[in-house]
Amino acid sequence: MKISSSLFFFFFGTFLWAQSPCEYTQNISDSIGTYKTTKDYLVFERNFAGNASYLFNSITVTDGVPALNVQFIEKSSDFIKAKCLDANSKLFIQLQNGKIVTLIHTQQESCGSLVRDEKGINNRIMTGTFLFRKDDYQALKDNPVSFIRIKFATDVVDYVYKKALKSELDGQLYAPEDYFMHIFPCIEGN
Repeated sequence: MKISSSLFFFFFGTFLWAQSPCEYTQNISDSIGTYKTTKDYLVFERNFAGNASYLFNSITVTDGVPALNVQFIEKSSDFIKAKCLDANSKLFIQLQNGKIVTLIHTQQESCGSLVRDEKGINNRIMTGTFLFRKDDYQALKDNPVSFIRIKFATDVVDYVYKKALKSELDGQLYAPEDYFMHIFPCIEGN
């Protein structure tokens, strides 16, 4: 019994350590101010019939103001329709307690880029930056996410978050529902 308990805690601890959300890809402080960006974290993955969609989140903190960066990646052998973000775009986060948190897009219009790889697969890549309201921090820190809804310029798309996600992309295990609960302690006080 001791061995199985020890193995469980070893593997669980390794998972938590490997997916440490407080890793920064950029951490700059100078006379102008501070800028930090957390590592990209996979929160949604769908692979079906040769088409794939991925969503990655990261948090950027500029002089104490956090913003959510969402990177959209779509892959298909067929043409991929553009989804654009504009001044009216919003990201709605439905928490498991029923509360809905609304993030506003930074108004920088973006439709992403369509890139064809060496295998002839189309890849559409787009990044959007959304601003938090200070009143919503506590709700995001205390509650798991059920799903997000993104209002694009001409479309609305829902992404259901899973409790645990074993990625086909990199084989890692992710916990999308708890992303904000784990990431907000990293950015508090910045």
